[in-house]
Amino acid sequence: MRRLSMRARSRLWSNLILGAGTATLVASAAQAAPLVKECGKTGQYVIGFSQANNAEPYRQHVNDQLTSAAKTVPQFTLQIADGAGNVNTQTSQMDNFITQKVDLILISPFEASPLTPVVARAMKAGIPVIELDRKTVGDAGKDYTAFIGGDNFKIAEEAGKYVADKLLPQGGEVAVLEGLPSSTPAVERLNGFKAGVKDNAKIDVVAEQAADWLPDKAQTAFAAMLQAHPNIKAVYASNDMMAAGARLAAKGAGKLDQVKILGTDGLPGPAGGIRAVAEGEWAATFTYPTGGPEAIEMAKSILLDCAEKVPTVVTVPTTAITPENAKQLMHN
Repeated sequence: MRRLSMRARSRLWSNLILGAGTATLVASAAQAAPLVKECGKTGQYVIGFSQANNAEPYRQHVNDQLTSAAKTVPQFTLQIADGAGNVNTQTSQMDNFITQKVDLILISPFEASPLTPVVARAMKAGIPVIELDRKTVGDAGKDYTAFIGGDNFKIAEEAGKYVADKLLPQGGEVAVLEGLPSSTPAVERLNGFKAGVKDNAKIDVVAEQAADWLPDKAQTAFAAMLQAHPNIKAVYASNDMMAAGARLAAKGAGKLDQVKILGTDGLPGPAGGIRAVAEGEWAATFTYPTGGPEAIEMAKSILLDCAEKVPTVVTVPTTAITPENAKQLMHN
């Protein structure tokens, strides 16, 4: 085997060191690159928002808060597309945003798995994707830029603990109305509530059924639950609309005084959960924050400040709305 001369060995080490240094510089440059190619405070930017279903009052609340926050940023133009509760419609709208080459996309996916591929296509096209309220399949920071929303499991767990500790300390039969089972919040809220009531061994979850976030389905489902289990003392509805449906079922069964109703969303307005609690129709509801203002703040970091990275998960806290604070919140 031929031995290298001292000069050759010295040149080889120099090349290796320079090569390693160049690789380090390249890696550092890649890590330090902004999340978008076009950014800066003087630019004009289009943000596309693919909303799961405008027909839901909570979704309209999200749209209102996003629109209000976006109006405070002169450089932003917000385009809201209504997915109308259809994954194919939402996929087409997302593809349209990609074709338009919008600067950033927000999405509340109607269902997780079917919308995962189009989110991947947007990311591959170099468009940051911030997911609101619901997630697609994958990891924040890799498969999509970030997730902003409440912690669905913890919100429902808090509702369960409220039932276990405050509403039914002596125990009793309870029921759960689940949202659309293929959406992440539905699963997380169901599991969270069941975890929360475990604090009280005397509570028995005797019925749970999906009502797909809809009041009419919730009314039908809860009416059947009351027939099968006439001693139900509380029902946890995974959104305010289903809580309204559950109340109609309890009223139809002549059990309004027996059944304590809990919602989730804490929506304002005459049809919202805050009023229902304030006027004694429900026992409680738990706010599910829209994440709209936080999403616009993150968009400012990415598009105006040329951020190299953003938090991959932003958890917005909930508020328990009970008879103690509902009237005050209704007038805020």
